[in-house]
Amino acid sequence: MTVVAFDFDGTLSDSEMTVLLGKRRGVADEMAAITERAMNDEIEYATSLRERAALLEGLPEAEVAAAFDEVTLRPGAADLIAALRDAGVHVAVLTGGFERGVEAALEKEGVTVDSIVANRLPMADGELTGEVEGPLIEGTKDDALSALVDDLGLTLDDAVAVGDGANDLPMLQVAGTAVGFVPKDAVRPHCDAVVARMDRLQSLLTEYGVL
Repeated sequence: MTVVAFDFDGTLSDSEMTVLLGKRRGVADEMAAITERAMNDEIEYATSLRERAALLEGLPEAEVAAAFDEVTLRPGAADLIAALRDAGVHVAVLTGGFERGVEAALEKEGVTVDSIVANRLPMADGELTGEVEGPLIEGTKDDALSALVDDLGLTLDDAVAVGDGANDLPMLQVAGTAVGFVPKDAVRPHCDAVVARMDRLQSLLTEYGVL
């Protein structure tokens, strides 16, 4: 068995969850600026995520749900996920984004993955609290990927990691194969291959013998 671990925002999806939420709170520009700094490794990811979550304090639950409903997969992503799972590959999503958005996008396309490791935005009295919780705030994706392959009785050499931003670097650096999906400049040197479309990624995984 092989594991293919995807980042979500910027990789499987061209949606940015915090920006979609920020639009509904009137803070989208501030969200985008913080996200860009984090993805370029200019500020710590945990700091950036907490700053973005704080901007969302008070957003009503209905608006949160509507924002997550806007999250979509990239063209070809659903087909790739289905092909990988049909081939017996364990497909994982490791994201500093939010579980509800990932699940909404997958459900919309009628596909599932084997594992999701993601964060959550807690609510109180029907509104976001401005806090964030989950395994990928202080935790890093190399630890998450290591735990996943251990659970499956595999090694990191059996893993393919696909990502684009600085918070993907830990898993890209430890995976047997690292693929950048339109990666940021700080990420590109750490990639074994770089692609810009899901169909090209599918071809690449075929070349590697994963498919």
